[in-house]
Amino acid sequence: MTNPLLFLVAAATLIAIPGPNHLFIITRSIAEGRRAGIASALGVETGTIVHVAFAAAGLSALIAASATAFSAVRYAGAAYLVYMAIRAFRSRGDLGVDDDIEAKPASLGRVYLDGVLVNVLNPKVILFFLAFLPQFVDREAGAVPLQIVVMGLVTGAIGVVSDIAYALTADRVAGWLRARPAFRRRQSQATGIIYLGLGAVAVFAGAGHRRA
Repeated sequence: MTNPLLFLVAAATLIAIPGPNHLFIITRSIAEGRRAGIASALGVETGTIVHVAFAAAGLSALIAASATAFSAVRYAGAAYLVYMAIRAFRSRGDLGVDDDIEAKPASLGRVYLDGVLVNVLNPKVILFFLAFLPQFVDREAGAVPLQIVVMGLVTGAIGVVSDIAYALTADRVAGWLRARPAFRRRQSQATGIIYLGLGAVAVFAGAGHRRA
């Protein structure tokens, strides 16, 4: 790896910038509580590990090189987010406000899985690994896949810290919001709109991508 310090600074800066994954985590934390937000964060970063494995194996490059494969990932991610939006629109207005929801392990498991899928099906993450990590690979040092794995895991570790910070901050804000009836009435609608917005981001992310 070339210039590890520069890599750490650049990775931390890029990860801290709010993006679709952060918005997903914030939404779940506000809608369903701190534990759901943390579960979302862990799910998202589990998805990062999947991307690391793909990048090390060269699968991410293959997907990005194929317009068909890349579009399939993009639309699959968008479809899943739209499905989540529909679930939010059809739910009761007080979804996530009842503290009892946090006591159900199955609910947290579902939230975790949602986080994994949202990140795995996010084409912007594929492009992140393709465009960012190779800049710090030292080909003369050999073992390029190992270098990618190490940098990917470091990126994931930084991501966990960043994501949990977003989840905890959102939960604090949610405590103030939940005390207001207007928020309780509109919570599901707002959550659905956010998921639809994330779906649009997934559709248009990399829309200008062309086959190499």
